[in-house]
Amino acid sequence: MPESPIRKLVPFAEAAKKKGVEVIHLNIGQPDIKTPKIALDAVRHHNIEVLAYSRTEGSETYRSKLTYYYAKQGIQIEAQDIIVTTGGSEALSFTMGTIADPGDEIIIPEPFYANYNGFATAMGLRVVPVVSGIKKNFALPPIEDFEIHISPRTKAILICNPGNPTGYLYSKEEIEKLAHLVRKHDLFLVADEVYREFTYDDREHFSILNEEGLENQAIVVDSVSKRYSMCGARIGCLISKNKEVIKTALKFAQARLSPPTLAQIASEAALDTPQEYFDTVIEEYVERRDILIDELEKIPDVVVAKPQGAFYCMAELPVEDADHFAQWLLESFEDKGQTVMVAPAAGFYATPGLGKNQIRIAYVLEKKKLKRAVALLKEALIQYKHP
Repeated sequence: MPESPIRKLVPFAEAAKKKGVEVIHLNIGQPDIKTPKIALDAVRHHNIEVLAYSRTEGSETYRSKLTYYYAKQGIQIEAQDIIVTTGGSEALSFTMGTIADPGDEIIIPEPFYANYNGFATAMGLRVVPVVSGIKKNFALPPIEDFEIHISPRTKAILICNPGNPTGYLYSKEEIEKLAHLVRKHDLFLVADEVYREFTYDDREHFSILNEEGLENQAIVVDSVSKRYSMCGARIGCLISKNKEVIKTALKFAQARLSPPTLAQIASEAALDTPQEYFDTVIEEYVERRDILIDELEKIPDVVVAKPQGAFYCMAELPVEDADHFAQWLLESFEDKGQTVMVAPAAGFYATPGLGKNQIRIAYVLEKKKLKRAVALLKEALIQYKHP
């Protein structure tokens, strides 16, 4: 199993903290936005006397209520099209196990969420990467680049929209190109849409479930983790109108019995979160993004892509090895008792050698701390170049 580029440096961060150094975390997408009170209150005030298993596919009330949420997004599905999972991670694992056998291949534009590598490895699948570049803001690579990688073992194309780690938001036209390709080659199109709510600059998210004629090939992975700042709930879902996909994925779900009961109660209540919550959160993330980009662009020789969604950005640093630099930040650098933790980007690529001088930054900190973190990064690059 591959190591997580997001979490592998945790022991070094813990060692720094024990020395009295404050570590500012830019490495992980854990929002500091408060979880909606309505969700927490649902757990506080429940009257459950026996904390029992829920249904394997998730509670009927939660799945039914989810259909109304998606209807507001223009997505028409039914409760039987949904399997509630233990986080989006489990939904991705179930999806891979459902549509592919060991030795089969899944094409993914890179850089991509690092755990896709782990899920594929666990299922015995091979990730086939298609490179997108920072100079083009990580836009969808040409369709021809996908097509040349399609083989008899190819089962699906997987995208994250908006993207983690890039923050790129695929346009309706880009989704349509992918839809045409998977129909042509009879493949599945899997979309990780957990950041759907977080789109900026008046851009709109276009779900693959909105694409006509893709009913049997579209599979969506979703989660409450980022949407409601409920990462610890571990509730996600798998959505497909393909009955065979749902029937097969349910076998994987039965093997783990059921998703968490209390977390489903919280997640069901969270669906009543008012739109004002999201309006405020999006406004906050836009301000954070703009501050982050502005400050990074002031650092000599740093190249940064501008995110259009989610809350991540990729930056190219004037270093040869971002893994070494990230570890050095925690072991050997501090300024006024502070240092910064970043995620080296090589782990977000499947092609060896790519991303060696890149990092992913999660702008999930309040603005003052975010500005300080970039100042630390700037000072560290000066010292790292001239130790």
